[in-house]
Amino acid sequence: MNTLIVRSYVGEADLESIAHLLNICAKFDRIERYYSVSGLRAEYAEPGFDPVRDLRLWEDAEGQLIAIAELWVPEASSKPESSGWLMFHVHPHHRDRGLEFDIIAWGEVRMQALATERGLAAKLYLGCREDQRNRRMLYEVCGYELEREFFRMARSLAEPVDKPEFPNGFRLSHSQGVADAAAWVEAHNESFNDHWGSHPITVAEHSHWLTQPDYQPELDLVAIAPDGKFAAFCFCHIDIEDNQHRNCLEGGIHILGTRHSFRRRGLGRAMLLAGLQKLQEKGMKTALLGVDAQNSYQAQKLYESVGFRKLHAKLSFAKRLE
Repeated sequence: MNTLIVRSYVGEADLESIAHLLNICAKFDRIERYYSVSGLRAEYAEPGFDPVRDLRLWEDAEGQLIAIAELWVPEASSKPESSGWLMFHVHPHHRDRGLEFDIIAWGEVRMQALATERGLAAKLYLGCREDQRNRRMLYEVCGYELEREFFRMARSLAEPVDKPEFPNGFRLSHSQGVADAAAWVEAHNESFNDHWGSHPITVAEHSHWLTQPDYQPELDLVAIAPDGKFAAFCFCHIDIEDNQHRNCLEGGIHILGTRHSFRRRGLGRAMLLAGLQKLQEKGMKTALLGVDAQNSYQAQKLYESVGFRKLHAKLSFAKRLE
């Protein structure tokens, strides 16, 4: 391999070249996603993420960006180990020449350093689609083991959506954005504290995304219990730039959850149907979501019961770092 330049992220000046590389990789890998400069800017500005230390760029001798790696480690954790997710992209012309090993090695060293700062053991996750055989082989050679499988699912919104039915005393509303951030985060953290791979989010992290231009409060649905608490929520999202560049009309059921004390009352189904109706009202033709294939609450069956079907699977590999 020719000599490469490895450097840190320097800020705004890097965004356009990063977006360009990511879109080349997405097209080559047949991943239906458009990366925008504005979207990357928001992602790298999220509280708790340090882009200078947790992003790495690889350039060729001519200064062209050929690879990028991002390490994401949640701020808060109730577990005895610190878990991180390493995401990386390599230009198709530079793949399978050894660069991927260097990227993973960087991620492991950085993950270990972060865990040491927190006085915790370190665990690193890597992901790929089920059809990316070279990635799977790479992970296994590097000592990673398959730990979890997730499904990407879709539903046509040209088909009718059943009317949501809420238990007596519960009503459908929507979040007031930052003003409701603390109540929403409390409900979210309680809802997911028994899910695989979950971690508590902070009010600052959640509020960051509520201030982005594409946030629409009418798609941020909540079920209000008789006592006024947020009992369940369905956070929907429409990426306008992505739809424009890919010439499609897709919306996502981004997060769906129910607090422990309000489960088994049909709130999850009611909130899901309400979210689908909102996406229909916005003119979307397809709804998308992701689900843990081993979810103990049979979320996949719920989604299939309202018309969702699997598109593909994404695999999570893990390794404890000594």
